[in-house]
Amino acid sequence: MVTIIKTEFVKLKRYFIIWIGVSLMLLTVLLTLFTTMADDGMVWDFQLLFEQVVKNFVTMIFPMCITLISGYMISREYTDGTLKNIETLPISFQKLLAGKLIVSAVLSLFLGAVCFAFTVIANFIMGYDGFALLPAITGLVQMTLLGFFLYLTMLPIIVLTSRQKGSFLVGVIVAFVYGFIGMFANGALQSIYPVTAALGIINYRAGAEGIAWNLGLCFISVLTMCAVGIALMFIKSKPQEKEI
Repeated sequence: MVTIIKTEFVKLKRYFIIWIGVSLMLLTVLLTLFTTMADDGMVWDFQLLFEQVVKNFVTMIFPMCITLISGYMISREYTDGTLKNIETLPISFQKLLAGKLIVSAVLSLFLGAVCFAFTVIANFIMGYDGFALLPAITGLVQMTLLGFFLYLTMLPIIVLTSRQKGSFLVGVIVAFVYGFIGMFANGALQSIYPVTAALGIINYRAGAEGIAWNLGLCFISVLTMCAVGIALMFIKSKPQEKEI
């Protein structure tokens, strides 16, 4: 397994898709800055900018982004012809998939940190007040972990669409809708719906009006999706070369 993971990181250096992921993190921040142009009387500072970036990160960009990257990494095995002779390889499809998913988990942490870095840069460019070292460190930890927990909620989609050539693009669309629906979750549903439950785990806007996280439910929701994804991964079925 260690060899598979090392090999996947080596392959990753050749893939342009990682730069698409970084670009999407920049887009998350740019979308947020666009909303600051509205003359609605809001006084923007670093904390508000961070909170709005997180909102767009969760509901608009990251679910689609990590599903795209993970799906592309898996799809390359079809494109390169690796899976045509899967039965003759010294590793199973499940092990190969597990290695790629572990690499994707690391990437989810990386992309969360990248998005936070873009947020800090944007804050300085816009000249907003409120930036301090301690809140910045807290924000970095929160957004990095948020990327990872969101990735766990996407596992079933990623695994299901890994079985057939070309189907990962369908997964990207499903992931986008899945994340976007989270925008409308409120009340107790916020702690149950997996995408927004990830926000509860990082204690997003705790104490704010209308925000009351049930941490236990949040963990159950996210871990359930993770468990479903892992279970699907070990279902014995051959990957299909035919495109959908």
